[in-house]
Amino acid sequence: MPARLIGRLNAALERRLPEQRLFLRSDTGTRFVRLRPLTQAIAFAGSAVILSWTIAATAIILMDSVGSGSAREQARREQANYEARLDSLSVERDQRAQEAIAAQQRFAVALDQVSQMQSKLLASEERRKELETGIGVIQTTLRRTMTERDEARGTVSEMTAAAAEDGAAAAGPGLAPEDVAGTLDFVTAALSRTASERDAMAAAAEGAKSEADEMAYEMRLLEERHDEIFASLEEAVTISMAPLDQMFSSAGLDPDDLISQVRRGYSGQGGPLGPLVPQLGNSNDPDSQRAAAILEGLDRMNLYRLAVEKAPFAMPLKTSFRYTSGFGRRWGRMHEGIDMAGSLGSPVYATADGVVVHAGWESGYGNLIRIKHDFGLETRYGHLSKVRVEVGQKVSRGDRIGDMGNTGRSTGTHLHYEVRVNGGAVNPMTFIKAASNVF
Repeated sequence: MPARLIGRLNAALERRLPEQRLFLRSDTGTRFVRLRPLTQAIAFAGSAVILSWTIAATAIILMDSVGSGSAREQARREQANYEARLDSLSVERDQRAQEAIAAQQRFAVALDQVSQMQSKLLASEERRKELETGIGVIQTTLRRTMTERDEARGTVSEMTAAAAEDGAAAAGPGLAPEDVAGTLDFVTAALSRTASERDAMAAAAEGAKSEADEMAYEMRLLEERHDEIFASLEEAVTISMAPLDQMFSSAGLDPDDLISQVRRGYSGQGGPLGPLVPQLGNSNDPDSQRAAAILEGLDRMNLYRLAVEKAPFAMPLKTSFRYTSGFGRRWGRMHEGIDMAGSLGSPVYATADGVVVHAGWESGYGNLIRIKHDFGLETRYGHLSKVRVEVGQKVSRGDRIGDMGNTGRSTGTHLHYEVRVNGGAVNPMTFIKAASNVF
């Protein structure tokens, strides 16, 4: 049966692949090899399969080469763009720091002006009250003098009428003509003095009124200037607070909760001085309320400054580096930090104030430093070549804590940097990018 089937196949293929004979001649004789159609078909099919496999493998290799080359080029472009972005963010951070310092200086100058203006207002108010009291005294004296003048005029009229009577009645006992003339002269002199005093008091009252009007005008100008300064201060506080609120919110931290925790940690008081806000005057006064609101905003900004020092918003490296691995899954496993490759021994800095809770070898991390911060935050610095701190040591933001290395499970010199919130790992770039809009 197989032989018959093979014969039929040879007969079917013979029309397209006729039988071929190969003659092989040697010194001793001549041999020939017969190539049947089926044998030729099998040889052609094998050659076609080998050729197709060669073409496919070559195409796959070429595609992989082209794809890997484009991926490397794209990675280099992304790295260059990221480094340029970091440089621009650093310049912008420096500019924001200079603007913050200038704003604080302007606020200090404005606060001094407010204090001086308040002193002037109080002095002018006291002077105005004194002038009002003086004007009241002058008006009372003037009214009394005018009453006395009227009474004296009435007496003179009566005496003149009595003197005009017949001589016999005028010459009666106790009233001689000489006495009447002397009395008239005395009354006339008294009236003249009274009139002079009245005119002088009227002029003084008019001058006091003019001075009071001028002082009232100056007080209105001072109040307008006062209002402008308050408005500028309120605007400065609002503008300064907005990016800080956004920074903490972008990092996933509740600003109000942070402020409450910092305020509880910095609540000490003492000494003979009282609180600042009650010294501003009546709490129902609008200016006192505005000043209290500004002082409260400044206190919140100061608490924000303390919170920034205690949260990991800084970079752990200040030397040149490149990002080699981000936060997320890598090769099927979770990579709980970011990798930054640089030179061996590059300084590594603490990104926030805290206490060292681990400083030494840990499996996988190599030489590892763990720093505990406030607000439930923790930072980790792995694969170090040298550890420069000890457990229990307090560190501040920017302190050098170790050197970059290649210890533990590592393929090259780099820093593995982690940020954890209440024990759970979060992306450190969240904090770094949040701070890039402020610092």
